[in-house]
Amino acid sequence: MTAHDDLPPYLLGFPGPLRDQLVAAVLSGAKTSTTGLLAEYEAEREPLPEPGTRSLLVDSAGKGVAVVEVTAVEVLRLGDVGLQHALDEGEGYASVAEWRTAHEEFWHSEPVRAAVGDPAFTVDDDSRVVAERFRVVQRLP
Repeated sequence: MTAHDDLPPYLLGFPGPLRDQLVAAVLSGAKTSTTGLLAEYEAEREPLPEPGTRSLLVDSAGKGVAVVEVTAVEVLRLGDVGLQHALDEGEGYASVAEWRTAHEEFWHSEPVRAAVGDPAFTVDDDSRVVAERFRVVQRLP
């Protein structure tokens, strides 16, 4: 047991290549923001993240690789997500349109639709998203 075992997990995407890519982007410093669906938080009865909250960034193997701290959280319309947030996701997006296309593909996937509890779930400009900023506090061995 480590000192970090009591921290809640910080999970990006689903286990597999996407999570590995996202975790690598966090560890490199390229990724300092992420975006979730408010509908998913509601469906899972999960509280929204709060600034100052620390979590254990977990890779696809279930291993904690870093401690991250939430620095800002904003609930906004999908249509209001700005370029800086998209760039700070660290996935190489050059525009909000590119960011949105990739996120819509993920949010319209079967695992996300299952998490939301709606097999036909789709997003539009008025869908509410949770725009979160974070920083790496400690990298773990």
